[in-house]
Amino acid sequence: MSATFPGPVFDHLLRLTDHRGTIEHARLAEPRPEYGYCTDDVARVLVVATREHGRGRALNALAGMALRFLNDAQTLTGACRNRMDIEGNWVDEPALDDAWGRCIWGLGTAAAHSGVPWARQSAQMQFERAAQKRSAWPRAMAFAALGAAELLAFHPRHKPARELISAYAASLPDPSEDAAWPWPEPRLTYANAVFPEAMIAAGVTLDRASLTQRGLDLLAWLLELETADGGHLSPTPVAGRGPEDARPGFDQQPIEVSTLADACARAASVDSNPIWVDGVNAAAAWFMGDNDARMPMWDQDTGGGYDGLHADGVNGNQGAESTLAVLSTLQHARDMSAASR
Repeated sequence: MSATFPGPVFDHLLRLTDHRGTIEHARLAEPRPEYGYCTDDVARVLVVATREHGRGRALNALAGMALRFLNDAQTLTGACRNRMDIEGNWVDEPALDDAWGRCIWGLGTAAAHSGVPWARQSAQMQFERAAQKRSAWPRAMAFAALGAAELLAFHPRHKPARELISAYAASLPDPSEDAAWPWPEPRLTYANAVFPEAMIAAGVTLDRASLTQRGLDLLAWLLELETADGGHLSPTPVAGRGPEDARPGFDQQPIEVSTLADACARAASVDSNPIWVDGVNAAAAWFMGDNDARMPMWDQDTGGGYDGLHADGVNGNQGAESTLAVLSTLQHARDMSAASR
């Protein structure tokens, strides 16, 4: 079923961004520079900026900023720092956690989709540096696999990307035999849909139909679990969700919704089941107010996303993560609508 939603509005993201990076936090719509920047967010900036149709100068500049930031975040061996203060000083040590995985995701996306030749070249060079490493963290490897899949779609013989996504596939645990709870963890935690999305991406890239189907089946289960009786999304809250947890759960975070939209968009590209388009539309509708609190989760004038949905209202702060979540979701909804026409 096709649906019409507003297009992404980048005003607030641009307001959060200066010459160094994208400021992580805001008080309402006002950036809070004292909290600095993080690689997690800037990698997402690179994803949404480079896959935007009809890129203008502002979005090309945004992508250029993100590439410089991610280059600085990396060490020569491929590990990645996550947090920079407002003066431009890194305040943590290089690691192979989610920031590393999201960095690779952003770089692979830019290498495949950027319309600027130097940006594609820079992204590929940085990707190759980061792809020297492997992470013990499942979500980090899943995000990295997404970046590898993006690059391989553009450059099928890229050896480091193929080795990385093959390592991800080899690291997967055996499927659960519990039909009621097939999830690979005892509880849902955060960015959950990245697991089935990465399985789908790896299965398609490596021509492993069984892995693709495993990802599709797991995503269908997650989408059903995250859908309330009224048909709207009721995503996993900050505290997580287990088999016996009461519904709905709060505080709900926009990243859960956007990660589900990412996964459904990828599923729709390889499988004709209409539930994937419906999933993207449900994610966009969640931001419009079709959610457990019946309240909008974005500022349609600026494009800013609100930081959390509570039983008694909305956290109106418009941080980078939440803003990027709504931008990404509305990109997918627009593309789904265009594809149905």
